[in-house]
Amino acid sequence: MYTIHPAKIKKGDTIGVVSPSSPAAAMCPRRLRRGQDELEKLGFKVKLGKYVSEHYKHMAGTVQQRIEDLHTMFADDEVKTIICTIGGLNSNQLLESLDYDLIQAHPKIFIGFSDITALLNAIYAKTGLVTYLGPALLPQFGEFGGILPYSWKYLEKVLMQTESFHIEASAEWTDEFTPWDKEDDRLRNMRANEGIKVFKPGKASGIMVGGNVGTLLLLNGSPYMPSLQDVILCVEEDEVETPGTIDRLFTQLRHIGAYSKIKGMLIGRFNSKVGFKKEDSLEDILLATTAGFDFPILYDLDFSHTDPMITIPIGGKCDINTEDKSIVFSSFIQ
Repeated sequence: MYTIHPAKIKKGDTIGVVSPSSPAAAMCPRRLRRGQDELEKLGFKVKLGKYVSEHYKHMAGTVQQRIEDLHTMFADDEVKTIICTIGGLNSNQLLESLDYDLIQAHPKIFIGFSDITALLNAIYAKTGLVTYLGPALLPQFGEFGGILPYSWKYLEKVLMQTESFHIEASAEWTDEFTPWDKEDDRLRNMRANEGIKVFKPGKASGIMVGGNVGTLLLLNGSPYMPSLQDVILCVEEDEVETPGTIDRLFTQLRHIGAYSKIKGMLIGRFNSKVGFKKEDSLEDILLATTAGFDFPILYDLDFSHTDPMITIPIGGKCDINTEDKSIVFSSFIQ
């Protein structure tokens, strides 16, 4: 299967908004409107999905409603980019019902993170369409004061430009949560960023796949799992995890043979609520779970459940060199 690069987006284009998983948009209408306003301030037109604010049980609508919104957005030639409101838990419910032929026939930018990892990787695996692990409408575009400049800088580089570029660490970051539609009326407190860290040295080049590691592992053994052969594996997790669950997930990557296939690994910064400490550290977990493998590993990168974040093309090419901590995203948008 050949790789399909969606057309780059430009100011004045229409962005479609969908809720494939969590019903957070239904519960936080002000945040939804603020995210829509931010996209419009940035120069885009916005089209909300029919069921974007639906709330059915623990989901953003039934499977049929969520599928209808996705299919409608992909089929709509006016819509150039589809952005998800947020992640959640159940986007994998949609994988059997997606019309992959429709998606392949109408390639366009599709972006989200966290639970949206299931859709991003499945679409890439089934169609060859490059998808994007990056900002979502509610958490990033709906931020008080607008999307953080660093997040916008790299989203713009990936979705609107064609030149290769280096990833540089943000100057500061935050994982503070101000309850949406209640207390999110101020800028969040930021902390200084220590920068990208090296766990294992080396150089590597490959296609990027991955995202939320727990969600990615849901695809293992299914036709929706992309090949891990010779890839740069990008992984992150959210704030509800613990050192124990992170250990379990990274051990599972070992058991499915991921570490014998990949060329390198990029790990997003973990939320402080995960609770790593000196005697139970991420480094100790990586030492045990990747023992016997020498692919390069960089960690504490600006993607995951902290802000700001980079945008990662799932299916795009990446070159890493731990000697100077360089990460280069190559030209990938036609």
